[in-house]
Amino acid sequence: MTMTFSDSDDKTLGSKANGQDTPPPELDMEQELRSYRDMLLIRRFEEKAGQLYGMGKIGGFCHLYIGQEAVVVGMQMAIKEGDQVITTYRDHGHMLACGMEARGVMSELTGRASGYSHGKGGSMHMFSKEKKFYGGHGIVGAAVPLGTGLAFANKYRGNDNLCLTYFGDGAANQGQVYEAFNMAKLWDIPVIYIIENNRYAMGTSVERSSSTTELYKRGLSFGIPGYRVDGMDVRAVKAAADMAVKHVRSGNGPIILEMVTYRYRGHSMSDPAKYRSRDEVNKVRDEQDPIAMVRTRLLKKGAVTEEDLKVIDKEIRGVINEAAAFSQETPEPEPSELYTDILK
Repeated sequence: MTMTFSDSDDKTLGSKANGQDTPPPELDMEQELRSYRDMLLIRRFEEKAGQLYGMGKIGGFCHLYIGQEAVVVGMQMAIKEGDQVITTYRDHGHMLACGMEARGVMSELTGRASGYSHGKGGSMHMFSKEKKFYGGHGIVGAAVPLGTGLAFANKYRGNDNLCLTYFGDGAANQGQVYEAFNMAKLWDIPVIYIIENNRYAMGTSVERSSSTTELYKRGLSFGIPGYRVDGMDVRAVKAAADMAVKHVRSGNGPIILEMVTYRYRGHSMSDPAKYRSRDEVNKVRDEQDPIAMVRTRLLKKGAVTEEDLKVIDKEIRGVINEAAAFSQETPEPEPSELYTDILK
């Protein structure tokens, strides 16, 4: 399938597929404001996490989601209570979008007992059964068969739930991904595969690492339809998500959404990102920033004023600053915690 949910003319970010282009439907004001708040919360959280990492308050690996916020926020707007989410190691934004508290996520980053994995999982391995968030997985491509399994459990139990299974353009070349695709279509499992194509995997462009760069077509040999989506526009993501959710809940089995997006920072905090130019990053930030686009629409429609947006930003900064302070003041886990949550 080559339908594209985008109104952008920037072919560099894959806004068109085979000349077809579907402008995304507008969001109502409540949806616009919700998406603005949710994306801004993720952006401010990640900025603070980057600061704490630089100060040595966060150890281990840390992969920031700055620039990709529209993907997870738009997808979350289309699902219901009971649906599950599983993703890769670039997972802070997914946790926050699922409703996990900023202080709990930040505390896990700083290795505290009040973190979602009691300080043992760190940035890449957090879970919340309550919020139906099943990780955070450090192994490239690992979330795909696991997400397929979660979705299979839904089918086996006969409920109406589905699983959003996220992975990146680098993981799209992993063998286990295609084993999962085959099983998912063979049994028409209710799973939506979301490829977050930020163009560079760890540091190699998709053009250099993939023989075919139209990643939404990767499921065609299994009979899985795929769509390319402008992942920088929350409206396009929401429209594609609504379509995909309807497809899956109707019993048609899996579907693939390739979200063409962009990360502003390096692959991780240790990545200087010298494989791309500053001009390239600034061009995307200036012309396609997902938060700025919503902000412009809100102001243009007169839904809010500049002062209203300043109040929202101040409120969100307060939440993040409190979370950062809490994450450094709360106790570290007891040594005995090493022996809990072990599969025997």
